[in-house]
Amino acid sequence: MKKKIAVLFGGVSSEYEVSLQSAAAVIKAIHDKDIIMIGIDEKDGTWFLHTGNVEEIADGTWRNRAEIRLYPSLNKQEHGFIYWEKGDRKLLQVDAALPILHGRNGEDGTVQGVLELSGIKVIGCGVLSSALCMDKVRADLLVSSAGIQVARHIVLHEEEEMDRKMEDIRTLGYPLFVKPVKSGSSFGITCVKEERKLMEAVHRAFAYDDTVVVEEKIDGVEIGCAVMGRKKLVTGVPDEIVLSTDFFDYEEKYTLKTSKILVPAEISDEKKQEIQEKAKVIYRLLDCRDFARVDFFLKEDGTVYFNEVNTIPGFTSHSRFPKMMCETGMTFVEVIAKLLEVA
Repeated sequence: MKKKIAVLFGGVSSEYEVSLQSAAAVIKAIHDKDIIMIGIDEKDGTWFLHTGNVEEIADGTWRNRAEIRLYPSLNKQEHGFIYWEKGDRKLLQVDAALPILHGRNGEDGTVQGVLELSGIKVIGCGVLSSALCMDKVRADLLVSSAGIQVARHIVLHEEEEMDRKMEDIRTLGYPLFVKPVKSGSSFGITCVKEERKLMEAVHRAFAYDDTVVVEEKIDGVEIGCAVMGRKKLVTGVPDEIVLSTDFFDYEEKYTLKTSKILVPAEISDEKKQEIQEKAKVIYRLLDCRDFARVDFFLKEDGTVYFNEVNTIPGFTSHSRFPKMMCETGMTFVEVIAKLLEVA
């Protein structure tokens, strides 16, 4: 019998639209499984069974016909979701769930926790790794403990801390970055070039999270590395982001108006190998599984700095993770098949 895989999409997140595109591409690429499509409303977080076609996910109209509300069953023996039909309780069992949810309330361990409580196998990173990788400060602390370079930073828990931490912040120099500690797709991030703009950037970052990090700017190219696996790890061919702006913000990530992504990265084979090995170390260190994308900065002097881990990277056919894996010789369909096989 075919395995039943629940693919979760949407979510209460500023990256809702990106999730729809990624999920639609993944669903189209799965050919040997029964797919249960579960959409999460972006406003109130209600879970629905989507019984329409994949195109309705991609164009955002799936919610127009969604009527069957789903609830993860907290009976671990049921391994599925419950719903009501004409007053009768029904059970929709699944073999595993693949969350294609980007950002908060989906990539941060919350949904993974709900699924694990329900006895539903999660494809992808679990609760611990999802939460750690979303938290920029704690991820940096763990990665630096392995001897991998990270950017110097100052943590702010409230805006009022600015006054007593200004002296420390000045030691970072300008330009610097102000970021929410837990946010995705560069939301709330500002590159600050002069001190008079700092408070405005801090205020903006606090709109996305209750903790903010002020971080030195690492002058170098951004390099990414796709990693897949559990016991045995496989890496993709590292890519390189060529920027014409200060950083790879949300608009550039999903439109590439003025930026471009090179696969493979235009760096030496030795540096590619170093980045692949460091990516695997970080993947293990942060308890990742099945798939993740590890991002770095490569300075002109050859020093490699850790940037972040994306536990549910974009999954359209033109997204960075599948393109890096495809560069090893696989097609997009084969990448998705391999991912499910690994999990």
